Amino acid sequence: MSGKEQINNLLFNKWDTRKIEINDIGLRRVISLQPSVVIPITFGRHEHQRMKKAEVNIVERLANKLMHFGKKYAKNTGRMGGKKAKLLNVVKTALEIIHLETGKNPVDVLIKAVENSCPNEDTTRIVYGGVVYHVSVDVAPLRRVDLALRFIAEGVKESTYSNPQAIEEALSKELILASNNDMSSHAIKKKNEQERIAMSSR
Repeated sequence: MSGKEQINNLLFNKWDTRKIEINDIGLRRVISLQPSVVIPITFGRHEHQRMKKAEVNIVERLANKLMHFGKKYAKNTGRMGGKKAKLLNVVKTALEIIHLETGKNPVDVLIKAVENSCPNEDTTRIVYGGVVYHVSVDVAPLRRVDLALRFIAEGVKESTYSNPQAIEEALSKELILASNNDMSSHAIKKKNEQERIAMSSR
């Protein structure tokens, strides 16, 4: 094999990510689908480097968001704190369920779900003369992806909290609904709510 040929390992030895297209132009530079990754884990090498998060595989970023689990309103405590190997297995199983239900490449479904769940606007506080104003602002591409993954993880957390439903089933269902832009998806609801509030603050 020549040095110029690129090694193509399948994600989890199953899914080819080379032919997946990202339709949202603004997200192409911040959604990574490294074709040479089998197990998406970087051991936090990106953590102290600015903007390096954009180079972390999107599947790993989803697993990282799912690690913020536990009590309903406590972000970093409880069952899932730091159990990354367990969460990667959860994501792998959820991708397999998506493939069985839709017949599509599940990583493509994940990308569509992230694109549909990305808010374009947010609000920020501006203090002017002792008065606080809420002003609508555009959201940076990297933060858009972060918010989409957070909304998806929140939806999974709320649907499985004190519920016998398996987390793999909840994750696959949330991703399929979000990829179809279905209003019953928690992530789509949160995105629309955030954009509605921002629109009223223009």
